[in-house]
Amino acid sequence: MGAAFKPMDWTRSLGLVLGFSLLTALAAQIVIPLPWSPVPITGQTFAVLLTGALLGSRLGALALMVYLLEGALGLPFFAAGGSGMGRLAFSPTSGYLLSYPAAAFLTGWLATRGWDKRFLTAAAAMALGSVVILLCGWSWLAIWYRNPAYAASIGVLPFIPGDIIKIALAAAALPSGWAILRNRRKD
Repeated sequence: MGAAFKPMDWTRSLGLVLGFSLLTALAAQIVIPLPWSPVPITGQTFAVLLTGALLGSRLGALALMVYLLEGALGLPFFAAGGSGMGRLAFSPTSGYLLSYPAAAFLTGWLATRGWDKRFLTAAAAMALGSVVILLCGWSWLAIWYRNPAYAASIGVLPFIPGDIIKIALAAAALPSGWAILRNRRKD
């Protein structure tokens, strides 16, 4: 339902892409540093998964590509106000950041196939999107540290409980997101 607002004019599509890129930037400022990991807990994954579920695969992925471009160009949009090409492509968090369009695409693709209609299937779609983020983040950390087990201990395992909470919150927020998008469409 939420990802099925088609056809959409290009102005509305552009507005949604920019709006959800800004939502992700705002969520990135919610940061809980972990002393044993270079990767903090942030609100980004919540925004990424919700973006995919609400906008669908194409617009969701595009919104996250715009978010990455904004941060790479120097806007303080990454975690804790970080920015720049170095943060995007050459830091311990690069794998997570670069996974966001793919995670939104997968979540949105499943949503357009009806997975967004019920809480449990929406949560399952978002969980699969979260797996994409964690796998990409882990892969990059495994290369960065040259130790896959260590990468899992600092880049995957500590994030699973928080991801479960963010998935539940994002799945619960879907009906409100649909209502907001539907009301904006009538304006």
